[in-house]
Amino acid sequence: MLVIPLLVLLNVLDPVSPRASCANGQTCDPRQRRDAGGRGGVYEHLGGAPRRRKLYCATKYHLQIHSNGKINGSLEENNPFSIMEITAVDVGVVAIKGLFSGRYLAMNDKGRLYASEVFNRECEFVERIHELGYNTYASRHHSTEQPLSPGGGSSKRRASSKRQWYVSINGKGRPRRGFKTRRTDKASLFLPRVLGNKDHEMVRQLRDFLSDTHQHGTRHDHWKLYGLPHTLRVGSGLDPGGISCPSV
Repeated sequence: MLVIPLLVLLNVLDPVSPRASCANGQTCDPRQRRDAGGRGGVYEHLGGAPRRRKLYCATKYHLQIHSNGKINGSLEENNPFSIMEITAVDVGVVAIKGLFSGRYLAMNDKGRLYASEVFNRECEFVERIHELGYNTYASRHHSTEQPLSPGGGSSKRRASSKRQWYVSINGKGRPRRGFKTRRTDKASLFLPRVLGNKDHEMVRQLRDFLSDTHQHGTRHDHWKLYGLPHTLRVGSGLDPGGISCPSV
């Protein structure tokens, strides 16, 4: 008989609920913030600032986004084109932008990866967290239609009738076509690495360079005329004439 009065007393002493207030005034539980399929890890970065990372593939290549539209992998540890900005655009869906190229990673309806100058629907990728800290990035809008069973199958079977196309870098540093990829392939697994000291130094030099060109009234895309900081050119394979206007 003492249980009910005790519970009432605890509610009076601790009226705060573990739910947090949402932006629209309703209550929500942050623990419900999961990937697009309702499974996997919790995405605490939703609604926050872009994450600056280097996407290290299990094939030992860093994903690169070039300003000429090319996508490939690099074995170099400190390459400016490997520095990415990852921004959440929906629950479990992200956009990946090359900081130094100013272009977005995208996949077309042929399964080819390319670097887009502007953000569009082909730049949206479903981010999933897997074991050992690796992530996969699947095109949100392009996939392979799987034939259904003769009887039509259950609703669960119909829901899984599409095979996703993943961002993938093979053992030679080349991107694979989306329809040839699998979630379990090494080439489709990426480890988001935080930037090191040398990476932060390159970002700082780029910011200073853009600030200087702005003060002198120079267009930011006139890299060929004014050049890049020496430390950014040496050993990075950068072509000053091929870099667009990034935002730092």
